[in-house]
Amino acid sequence: MAINPVTKLDPRFSSSDAQAVPWSEADAALNRAEIFWVTTVRADGRPHVVPLLAVWHQGAVYFSTGAEEQKYKNIAANPHVVMTTGNNVYRQGLDVVVEGEAVQTKNEALLQALAAIWQERFDWTFEVRNGVFHDPEGGDAPMFEVRPTKVLAFGRGEKFTQTRYRFPDTGVAR
Repeated sequence: MAINPVTKLDPRFSSSDAQAVPWSEADAALNRAEIFWVTTVRADGRPHVVPLLAVWHQGAVYFSTGAEEQKYKNIAANPHVVMTTGNNVYRQGLDVVVEGEAVQTKNEALLQALAAIWQERFDWTFEVRNGVFHDPEGGDAPMFEVRPTKVLAFGRGEKFTQTRYRFPDTGVAR
Protein backbone atom coordinates (compact mmCIF):
# COMPACT_ATOMS: atom_id res chain seq x y z
CA MET A 1 0.00 0.00 0.00
CA ALA A 2 1.56 3.28 -1.10
CA ILE A 3 1.43 6.02 1.50
CA ASN A 4 1.81 9.62 0.43
CA PRO A 5 1.49 11.85 3.47
CA VAL A 6 1.59 15.62 3.40
CA THR A 7 5.08 16.44 4.74
CA LYS A 8 6.03 19.65 6.54
CA LEU A 9 9.14 20.73 8.43
CA ASP A 10 8.46 22.60 11.67
CA PRO A 11 11.09 25.37 11.65
CA ARG A 12 10.44 26.20 15.32
CA PHE A 13 12.10 22.96 16.37
CA SER A 14 14.59 22.47 13.53
CA SER A 15 18.03 23.78 12.69
CA SER A 16 17.86 26.95 10.59
CA ASP A 17 19.05 25.24 7.39
CA ALA A 18 17.36 21.87 7.95
CA GLN A 19 15.15 20.11 5.42
CA ALA A 20 12.11 17.96 6.16
CA VAL A 21 12.96 14.30 6.67
CA PRO A 22 11.66 12.51 3.56
CA TRP A 23 8.81 10.10 4.24
CA SER A 24 10.97 7.29 2.84
CA GLU A 25 13.42 7.74 5.77
CA ALA A 26 10.68 7.75 8.41
CA ASP A 27 9.07 4.73 6.72
CA ALA A 28 12.44 2.90 6.75
CA ALA A 29 12.90 3.69 10.46
CA LEU A 30 9.44 2.29 11.20
CA ASN A 31 10.24 -0.83 9.17
CA ARG A 32 13.49 -1.40 11.11
CA ALA A 33 11.92 -0.88 14.52
CA GLU A 34 11.23 -3.84 16.76
CA ILE A 35 10.38 -2.11 20.02
CA PHE A 36 7.70 0.56 20.19
CA TRP A 37 6.40 2.35 23.26
CA VAL A 38 2.60 2.46 23.28
CA THR A 39 0.84 5.24 25.17
CA THR A 40 -2.80 4.74 26.12
CA VAL A 41 -5.06 6.61 28.53
CA ARG A 42 -6.63 5.07 31.63
CA ALA A 43 -10.30 5.66 32.46
CA ASP A 44 -9.29 8.30 35.04
CA GLY A 45 -7.21 10.20 32.44
CA ARG A 46 -3.75 9.08 33.59
CA PRO A 47 -1.38 7.97 30.83
CA HIS A 48 -0.12 4.39 30.60
CA VAL A 49 3.13 3.78 28.67
CA VAL A 50 4.81 0.43 28.04
CA PRO A 51 7.33 -0.99 25.56
CA LEU A 52 6.27 -3.87 23.34
CA LEU A 53 7.09 -5.75 20.18
CA ALA A 54 5.35 -4.26 17.17
CA VAL A 55 5.77 -4.14 13.41
CA TRP A 56 5.15 -1.56 10.72
CA HIS A 57 3.35 -3.44 7.94
CA GLN A 58 1.47 -2.06 4.94
CA GLY A 59 1.17 1.43 6.38
CA ALA A 60 0.18 0.59 9.95
CA VAL A 61 1.73 -0.40 13.28
CA TYR A 62 0.57 -3.77 14.61
CA PHE A 63 0.85 -5.04 18.17
CA SER A 64 -0.87 -7.64 20.29
CA THR A 65 -1.87 -7.65 23.92
CA GLY A 66 -3.83 -9.86 26.26
CA ALA A 67 -7.40 -8.88 27.16
CA GLU A 68 -6.43 -8.75 30.85
CA GLU A 69 -3.66 -6.18 30.32
CA GLN A 70 -4.03 -2.50 31.18
CA LYS A 71 -3.42 -1.27 27.63
CA TYR A 72 -6.22 -3.50 26.33
CA LYS A 73 -8.64 -2.11 28.92
CA ASN A 74 -7.56 1.44 28.10
CA ILE A 75 -8.03 0.93 24.35
CA ALA A 76 -11.48 -0.53 24.93
CA ALA A 77 -12.50 2.76 26.57
CA ASN A 78 -10.44 5.13 24.39
CA PRO A 79 -8.81 3.86 21.17
CA HIS A 80 -6.51 6.89 20.71
CA VAL A 81 -2.88 5.82 21.09
CA VAL A 82 0.62 7.05 20.42
CA MET A 83 3.30 4.61 19.24
CA THR A 84 6.90 5.79 19.68
CA THR A 85 10.16 4.28 18.45
CA GLY A 86 13.72 5.44 17.90
CA ASN A 87 16.83 5.61 20.01
CA ASN A 88 18.06 7.33 23.14
CA VAL A 89 21.15 9.04 21.75
CA TYR A 90 21.20 12.84 21.72
CA ARG A 91 23.38 13.62 18.70
CA GLN A 92 22.27 10.97 16.21
CA GLY A 93 19.29 9.03 15.01
CA LEU A 94 15.67 9.44 14.13
CA ASP A 95 12.77 9.09 16.55
CA VAL A 96 9.33 8.47 15.07
CA VAL A 97 5.96 9.03 16.76
CA VAL A 98 2.78 7.57 15.25
CA GLU A 99 -0.61 8.92 16.36
CA GLY A 100 -3.82 7.07 15.56
CA GLU A 101 -6.55 4.80 16.82
CA ALA A 102 -5.92 1.21 17.86
CA VAL A 103 -8.49 -0.98 16.14
CA GLN A 104 -8.60 -4.71 16.70
CA THR A 105 -8.19 -6.65 13.49
CA LYS A 106 -9.58 -10.15 13.08
CA ASN A 107 -8.71 -10.50 9.39
CA GLU A 108 -7.40 -14.07 9.16
CA ALA A 109 -5.15 -13.48 6.13
CA LEU A 110 -3.59 -10.41 7.75
CA LEU A 111 -3.14 -12.24 11.05
CA GLN A 112 -1.42 -15.13 9.26
CA ALA A 113 0.95 -12.66 7.57
CA LEU A 114 1.67 -10.97 10.90
CA ALA A 115 2.27 -14.33 12.60
CA ALA A 116 4.88 -15.11 9.93
CA ILE A 117 6.55 -11.73 10.57
CA TRP A 118 6.58 -12.35 14.35
CA GLN A 119 8.19 -15.74 13.73
CA GLU A 120 10.82 -14.36 11.36
CA ARG A 121 11.72 -11.20 13.27
CA PHE A 122 11.25 -12.22 16.87
CA ASP A 123 11.37 -16.04 16.80
CA TRP A 124 7.96 -16.01 18.46
CA THR A 125 5.47 -18.57 17.22
CA PHE A 126 1.77 -17.75 17.28
CA GLU A 127 -1.13 -19.69 15.89
CA VAL A 128 -4.00 -17.71 14.43
CA ARG A 129 -7.16 -18.94 16.08
CA ASN A 130 -10.62 -17.34 16.20
CA GLY A 131 -9.33 -13.96 15.00
CA VAL A 132 -6.49 -13.58 17.52
CA PHE A 133 -2.92 -14.66 18.07
CA HIS A 134 -2.82 -17.76 20.24
CA ASP A 135 0.24 -18.82 22.21
CA PRO A 136 -0.13 -22.25 23.84
CA GLU A 137 1.87 -20.98 26.83
CA GLY A 138 0.43 -17.47 27.04
CA GLY A 139 -3.14 -17.72 25.80
CA ASP A 140 -4.92 -15.41 23.39
CA ALA A 141 -3.66 -12.01 22.31
CA PRO A 142 -5.87 -9.79 20.16
CA MET A 143 -4.02 -7.92 17.41
CA PHE A 144 -4.38 -4.15 17.09
CA GLU A 145 -3.77 -2.01 14.04
CA VAL A 146 -2.79 1.66 14.32
CA ARG A 147 -3.17 3.51 11.03
CA PRO A 148 -1.47 6.88 11.38
CA THR A 149 -3.40 10.11 11.35
CA LYS A 150 -0.17 11.97 12.06
CA VAL A 151 3.47 10.97 12.30
CA LEU A 152 6.28 13.07 13.71
CA ALA A 153 9.96 12.44 12.95
CA PHE A 154 12.67 13.98 15.12
CA GLY A 155 16.06 13.90 13.43
CA ARG A 156 19.28 14.47 15.36
CA GLY A 157 22.85 14.83 14.26
CA GLU A 158 24.55 17.55 12.27
CA LYS A 159 21.12 19.16 11.90
CA PHE A 160 18.09 18.78 14.11
CA THR A 161 14.69 18.43 12.48
CA GLN A 162 11.06 18.03 13.38
CA THR A 163 8.96 16.83 10.47
CA ARG A 164 5.20 16.27 10.49
CA TYR A 165 3.42 13.88 8.14
CA ARG A 166 -0.37 14.10 7.82
CA PHE A 167 -2.34 11.19 6.42
CA PRO A 168 -5.64 11.48 4.60
CA ASP A 169 -8.51 9.31 5.76
CA THR A 170 -8.35 6.47 3.28
CA GLY A 171 -11.68 4.92 4.26
CA VAL A 172 -10.00 1.51 4.10
CA ALA A 173 -11.93 -1.09 6.07
CA ARG A 174 -9.90 -2.74 8.79
